[in-house]
Amino acid sequence: MPNILTINAIAKVGLDRFPAEQYKVGAKIAEPDAILVRSQNLHEMEIPASVKAIGRAGAGVNNIPVEKMSQRGMPVFNAPGANANAVKELVIAALLIASRNIAPALTFVAGLTGDDKALHKAVEDGKKAFSGTELPGRTLGVIGLGKIGSLVADAAIKLGMNVIGFDPHITVDAAWGLPAQVKKANSIEEVLKASDYVSIHVPLLDATRNLINTTRLALMKKHAILLNFARDGIVDDNAVVAALKADNLRGYICDFPAQALQGAPRVIATPHLGASTEEAEDNCAIMVADQVRDFLEHGNIRNAVNLPDAVMQREALYRLCIVNANVPNMVGQISTAMADAGLNIHNMLNKSRGEMAYTLVDVDSAIPAALVNKLAAIEGVRSVRYLPLQG
Repeated sequence: MPNILTINAIAKVGLDRFPAEQYKVGAKIAEPDAILVRSQNLHEMEIPASVKAIGRAGAGVNNIPVEKMSQRGMPVFNAPGANANAVKELVIAALLIASRNIAPALTFVAGLTGDDKALHKAVEDGKKAFSGTELPGRTLGVIGLGKIGSLVADAAIKLGMNVIGFDPHITVDAAWGLPAQVKKANSIEEVLKASDYVSIHVPLLDATRNLINTTRLALMKKHAILLNFARDGIVDDNAVVAALKADNLRGYICDFPAQALQGAPRVIATPHLGASTEEAEDNCAIMVADQVRDFLEHGNIRNAVNLPDAVMQREALYRLCIVNANVPNMVGQISTAMADAGLNIHNMLNKSRGEMAYTLVDVDSAIPAALVNKLAAIEGVRSVRYLPLQG
């Protein structure tokens, strides 16, 4: 019976995807086969040797030591797109809050005192300070046109906005889902120069850290508003504060409070609410639970951030799952070892992603432990799992 360790509160609807008669699921599992986590930092945690997979019930995996898990031959799953609508709604709310100066207006009203007559006079005298702008005809720049970016672009178009977007790594599926009205930019700089509002939707990688910095902020219109509901670290907080203090930026709204932003003018920071809806938490939990279960039972991989997608229908009772470095002659060595063991390969799938590769092999007869050990000893092989079909 596989054991699933849950860290943080994982939505019950997701945990229910693990049948109680087949899985033991809980927060106090000593030797788990897999870990499900939301935001807990696992970098300082000693990941048990029994763990074969980690599932992140969300999109970002910065809280997981992905490279270390790759060296162990372990997939790290996430749930891309499962929280897309929740983030989109928060971005649209931020656009409205910013354009109508709602946040400072609320602060103003909260500080009023006196009877109704005094309040009414104060409101009439003070409301001019919070005059805003409407969205139709304004230009929204979207940096990153994946699932969330595309939804934000579509919603903005329906609000009457013009949209310009940039994504050098856009997938075919994302391109098909992108509204035709989105103007395609050739660079981030082009987006920044053209936009009244800029919304960022890229992952945090070495290449995107401080993507929006002093140099790029200088390209933005002085009345522009920057929105970051992607990841902390993509925007240089100190550079933003400097731009705001110099009146070179109208406002900054993000989902990532930071000391540098505290007390800064025209900053609104929400407490990491992007995926904090019941629906998003349910969707993420279901998606990652299904992926982890399929991997544990059949070795199939969908949405691992460190391994290629590899899904093969079972056509035989006996399956091997091999994670290895993406180097020449690996498939040849695997095939030779199986032939030497007298095993007939019924079906094989080999996929690669960067420096990592993954091989699924179905055979017609039981696989001896000696062969599993022999395969595991091949230089470059990170892990080998034997999955005879149960029942």
